[in-house]
Amino acid sequence: MTKPEGWGDALFPRKIAACRKCDRLVAYCASFQQPENQKVPGFDYWAKPVPGFGDRKARLLIIGLAPGAHGANRTGRPFTGDGAGEVLYRALYRQGFSNRESVLDRQDGLLLNGVYITNAVKCVPPKNRPSGEEKQRCLPWLVDELDALKEVGVVLAMGKDAHDAYLRYLKERGVIQTVGAYRFGHSKVVRFEKDRRILVATYHFSRYNINTGVLTEEMVDALFEKLKKLL
Repeated sequence: MTKPEGWGDALFPRKIAACRKCDRLVAYCASFQQPENQKVPGFDYWAKPVPGFGDRKARLLIIGLAPGAHGANRTGRPFTGDGAGEVLYRALYRQGFSNRESVLDRQDGLLLNGVYITNAVKCVPPKNRPSGEEKQRCLPWLVDELDALKEVGVVLAMGKDAHDAYLRYLKERGVIQTVGAYRFGHSKVVRFEKDRRILVATYHFSRYNINTGVLTEEMVDALFEKLKKLL
């Protein structure tokens, strides 16, 4: 896969993984190196900021909020090892965006075709709730990712926090003036006068949303069919 100009080789992901900007998040990540905090015994937890992953010539970018404590924070790859990831990667496989229906860890051979996946906040936050300051400190990483992924035409924001993070990026780049002018809604499509990329919002693919029927896998498939048409 060809890397966008200015991305560098493995340096950028390594810089993300080495980030120590937020004391609270650094300490919380480190706590998962202790066996008593691990839900998967014997697994060598990643327990640090999780870089994005996928095709660096992607036309579709998927943004989540933050790594799951025993998902990406454990495996070191976005949406790998938790319920939301199971739904996401099954859908990507069904829609022809990946070579695997199920994923396990960074060594499982997963390849994404035309898709890149990242999180707005790179560290797992306590109770899955990063503070406003933590979101703001992490925004430059997302800005760098978005600037490097030059082929992206559609951005899928998984949940309101991811939706607002992308809008903050657009504000940072002078595309929009206010984040609050754009309301979150499942399957909502937003086009911008000053940017060719299209924003699509979705309910998060969390196990809770699936179990309660807020979101179904049929809805997920319909969403990806819409994304393919937009692409």
